Amino acid sequence: MIRAISMTSKQHPDWQEHASSVWIDVLSPTPEELEALQARFHMNPMALEDALTEGHWSRFEQYPDHAFLVYRTLKPDPKPSEDSERVSLFWYPETDTLITLRLREVQYLNEVWNNFEPVTHGIEERVIYQLLSRGATQFMHFTDRLHEEIDRLEELMFRVNGHSRLIQQVFARKHQIMTGRRLVGSARESVAGFARHSALMGRESGSKETEELTLYLRDIVDVLGRASESLDSSREVLSSILDVNLTLQSNRMNEVMKTLTTVSTIFLPLTFLAGVWGMNFEFEPEFKWRYGYLFAWGSFLVVGIGLAVFFKRKRWW
Repeated sequence: MIRAISMTSKQHPDWQEHASSVWIDVLSPTPEELEALQARFHMNPMALEDALTEGHWSRFEQYPDHAFLVYRTLKPDPKPSEDSERVSLFWYPETDTLITLRLREVQYLNEVWNNFEPVTHGIEERVIYQLLSRGATQFMHFTDRLHEEIDRLEELMFRVNGHSRLIQQVFARKHQIMTGRRLVGSARESVAGFARHSALMGRESGSKETEELTLYLRDIVDVLGRASESLDSSREVLSSILDVNLTLQSNRMNEVMKTLTTVSTIFLPLTFLAGVWGMNFEFEPEFKWRYGYLFAWGSFLVVGIGLAVFFKRKRWW
């Protein structure tokens, strides 16, 4: 599907006849549509191949006829997700033409398209900024949702029955951070390359719109940098959660072992006394004593309670 909108009005011209001051959006193009686009706009074959390749990472290249940017960001999701969406931009500054090519629906591109407001000058630069800014915002939303998940994991860490679920969820979040970190890193490098290119073009042509685009792109680079730093911070927090959880589990195990050791120590002398009085010798002194059984139980109680009180005062249990 190919749709077009004029940069100077909200009209939808025939893109094959009007090749200047137009924004053309392409979704899952057919071979015939690709052939018509290449013939009309001279799209570089290498750039077009990258745009049509599934799973391609963000990258920027400058070709003789146009600038080319692959921009891959994270999908909006109520929970942290590593699913991504990708837009390829072909920018022809000499004719004020912008082509966006995508293989699947991209929510923020549709929002920019529906809210498009034409102006007299520099509209394609503003559209590029809005597209890249919306994509960068997806990374910030991802980090915000990730922080909420980390807060929940910190609460789960102090629950005795949450140990097995905690480890599994922490490693799942770390995997998402790894994917998000690679995506935001490649997006930041690509937008930074685009900013350097637009700055060079602005100095050569003296275009105020191009210089303004450079400032916008640098702002997006800063946003992506903050998202990257936030992901690094989240990764460190998750590592700390694993360390603290391991310490808590060790402390709980120590408490259990201390309790078991205390109980075993209390019963050790009782077992000794029971063994002594259980020996079957003919001339055992207490064997025929009338109160021997009561004396034995009294000894058990005195020794057991005495040891329990002693351990309690020492705070060994």
